[in-house]
Amino acid sequence: MAPALLLVSAALTSFILAFGTGVEFVRFTSLRPLLGGIPESGGPVARQGWMAALQDRSILAPLAWDLGLLLLFVGQHSLMATETVKAWISQYFGVLQRSLYVACTALALQLVMRYWEPVPRGPVLWEARAEPWATWVPLLCFVLHVISWLLIFSILLVFDYAELMGLKQVYYYVLGLGEPLALKSPRALRLFSHLRHPVCVELLTVLWVVPTLGTDRLLLALLLTLYLGLAHGLDQQDLRYLRAQLQRKLHLLSRPQDGEAE
Repeated sequence: MAPALLLVSAALTSFILAFGTGVEFVRFTSLRPLLGGIPESGGPVARQGWMAALQDRSILAPLAWDLGLLLLFVGQHSLMATETVKAWISQYFGVLQRSLYVACTALALQLVMRYWEPVPRGPVLWEARAEPWATWVPLLCFVLHVISWLLIFSILLVFDYAELMGLKQVYYYVLGLGEPLALKSPRALRLFSHLRHPVCVELLTVLWVVPTLGTDRLLLALLLTLYLGLAHGLDQQDLRYLRAQLQRKLHLLSRPQDGEAE
């Protein structure tokens, strides 16, 4: 009984950490840039343009720091997803492998958000300053961000949020039901191997659709866009399976008495 409680407690702790980090990530990517939490770009370097920025240590230093934080997150997120590392973690942590991965990802993302250095003196790629754009562009961005986050949360639920967070693995293990992935079809396993981030388009909307795209935000959007693009390898077979599963999930949600989703 005690080992089971320890496993459940560890999985729940990882889930709470990941959930809190997700809420903080919404604030970091959406609320802060949309509600004016980042100082406005300005100063002589910003007016001189990008060439001057590339020669200014006061801009290059924080950008290099931010790049290091992003590479730390990308490195952790990618390295721990390899089969070799997953096998090693499973050898020592067993069923908590997914929970440990989620917790480490949340901690790495926390480091990025807490120690991120804004670059208020840097140049901007675009900025809505004149009316009526200064009023309507932030409002439009806010609406698109809200829609994107609602879609992200909906898609995560469709993709079995409990399993993504490592809770389902522990639940199945404690009840002696085996590994959840073992119950999935070969087409589902093939899809999961190709699709690491099922909310790519929505995240790209959040990253790029902002009223002011400053230097540090451009770095964040560029690097995460590149990473998201490299993490995807979907083909037509995957898309057909994904479309069929989404339709099946929606049908079962509308008629829950018909049985559980696969």
